[in-house]
Amino acid sequence: MEFLNSAVGKNITFVKPAYFIISAFNGIANIRYYLVFLCFIYIFSVVGNTLVMIVIILDHTLRGPKHIGVFNFAFTDLLSSSALMPKLVDIFLFNHHHISYNDCLAFMFFCLTFFAAQAFNLVVLSFDRVMAIIYPLHYQMRMSHKLILSLIAFFWLLAITIILTAVGLLTRLSFCDSVVIQSYFCDHGPVYRLGCNDLTPNRVIAHLAPVLVLWVPLAFIVGSYCCIGYSLSKTVTCRLKALKTCTGHLSLVAIYFLPTLFIFTFGSTILPNARTISLSLATVMPLTLNPIIYGLQTQEIKESLKKLLKVKMQFKISANK
Repeated sequence: MEFLNSAVGKNITFVKPAYFIISAFNGIANIRYYLVFLCFIYIFSVVGNTLVMIVIILDHTLRGPKHIGVFNFAFTDLLSSSALMPKLVDIFLFNHHHISYNDCLAFMFFCLTFFAAQAFNLVVLSFDRVMAIIYPLHYQMRMSHKLILSLIAFFWLLAITIILTAVGLLTRLSFCDSVVIQSYFCDHGPVYRLGCNDLTPNRVIAHLAPVLVLWVPLAFIVGSYCCIGYSLSKTVTCRLKALKTCTGHLSLVAIYFLPTLFIFTFGSTILPNARTISLSLATVMPLTLNPIIYGLQTQEIKESLKKLLKVKMQFKISANK
């Protein structure tokens, strides 16, 4: 085959493809409308998350640990949408299905790293809520800027390490049969299953990574809210106000984890095209809803945005006089 470059080693032939072919949404009528819809989602995500970040940067009162977490969350969403959506549109809307071997691995690394970072960011935000509700009088002392920045840095390093290990193990595989990836991007599972030598290390990391990226963060978040519920059950005052501060975070947790876990759990019983569309929606929809639910619905950010818009309007009126 013309697109295969073979490197002959001792007793084995290592076959590294020059490119992969990304194949998804096959046989779906009017799929272009869905892709155009994804374009609008991407634009909305970029505008929403950028707006949240600009508000936090411009308003010097938004410098608390919570706002640092929200800024990092919006920043990760922006990176995640920018890593996935333009390439997704290029592949399926403009029919550029071929992607080089190295580009595919880079595409996979960035998409999965930002996906993992989103889950870990929700852990950071849940930890912030625990500290704020259970230790309200000592929140400023316990939840310092140094602590929140250390947590963010640690989880970024953890996400990079997990995904870099998974992607790095793919380089030991020989692809001697098909190079067609049955997914809407260079997904780890569909790629490593194309290998024709020993897949054991890849299979191990493929089962371990979802546990570390999805189940462990979800378990921590559920445990956090059990602690919050227990703490609120012993208090009478400010219970409703405390719960109100958690609704945005809980909404994001549900939007992020539940669809993805459902698809991974029951994916084998779902038709391939339905699974692809469901997984793509589960991946991109949180990127659009996050700035609305957690960013612009946060009271301090809403007030700051109103104040900035008011100042801008006053400046325009003064300039026109």
